[in-house]
Amino acid sequence: MILNEHQAVLSPRILLVPYSEHHVPTYHEWMQDEDLRKATASEPLTIDQEHAMQKSWREDADKLTFIVCQPPPASPDSTQIEKITQGNEDSPDAMFGDVNLFLYTDDDDDDESTEQESTEDAQAVLGEVEIMIARKDQQGKGLGREILIPFLWYVVHSCSTIMNQYHTGISSGKSKNTLKYLRVKIGAENARSVRLFESVGFKKISETPNYFGELELRWLIDEGALKRLVECLGAIPRVLEYA
Repeated sequence: MILNEHQAVLSPRILLVPYSEHHVPTYHEWMQDEDLRKATASEPLTIDQEHAMQKSWREDADKLTFIVCQPPPASPDSTQIEKITQGNEDSPDAMFGDVNLFLYTDDDDDDESTEQESTEDAQAVLGEVEIMIARKDQQGKGLGREILIPFLWYVVHSCSTIMNQYHTGISSGKSKNTLKYLRVKIGAENARSVRLFESVGFKKISETPNYFGELELRWLIDEGALKRLVECLGAIPRVLEYA
């Protein structure tokens, strides 16, 4: 998505930067790990295919992707940081994962919602969230929650722009799009990930796994979402220039 091409998100423990061309070699190296590919349901790609995918994801209106990095070293004036420099704060040594939002037209509205959306001439959209901590030395540190909260904050904070870009790139025949909810699909045996998403308000739609052995959890976006996320994080994330 073009939206975040020049935007980074900074929180006390995490820096999110747009997935850019100079990240591809490190990302490609991560994905040589068979266990990681299995966990993310990814196919092995050549480096050229990875570059093509990065370019596609940058331009696609239905994908929002950030690379997760360690934040810049703390300093007395760190709150005055206004710009993240490509290849500096997001060097290979700082990178350790990614977080994504995939947008889909919601074709499963119930009758009441369908009638309401039709009246407003708006197409309901849902977003699916995925987090990957690729580096083993960063796993098991509770960083999943530290990644998830700033990312959700950015999605809610930028929701109107995200929907405008989606509407421009993905025609639905309606006059606008509305983001109805976010969801995540997690293997039923992965209790740790289930607890992670539940800790920020995602709720299971059923206790019974689907055909693929996954539980689906959903997070409704309402007027109090930003405030709750800030309370969970204990800080307000900052959107910075990325160049």
